[in-house]
Amino acid sequence: MKCFLISDNVDTQTGMRLAGVDGVVVHERAELKAALEGVLKDKEIGIVLLTEKFGREFPEIIDDIKLNRKLPLIVEIPDRHGTGRKPDFITAYVNEAIGIKL
Repeated sequence: MKCFLISDNVDTQTGMRLAGVDGVVVHERAELKAALEGVLKDKEIGIVLLTEKFGREFPEIIDDIKLNRKLPLIVEIPDRHGTGRKPDFITAYVNEAIGIKL
């Protein structure tokens, strides 16, 4: 299975291409939907890397795929500006999931 990147900036795409991952750069909602539809048609793509910006701006599009499809696996990655998450997001996630403060 292959990986595919959908990014909002050229720098992330360039870095991933150097690592052997193909992808596209999109900026608008319609472009994101079209890119995801193309990915869903390609049965060889098993992992879609998405910059975190899309998860924040268009959660309904991303969540629909995550909840209703087994493949591809969607992984949100930070872009060149870093992550938008708090430094302790993993600990907070675990605390919320199990109800015990670590």
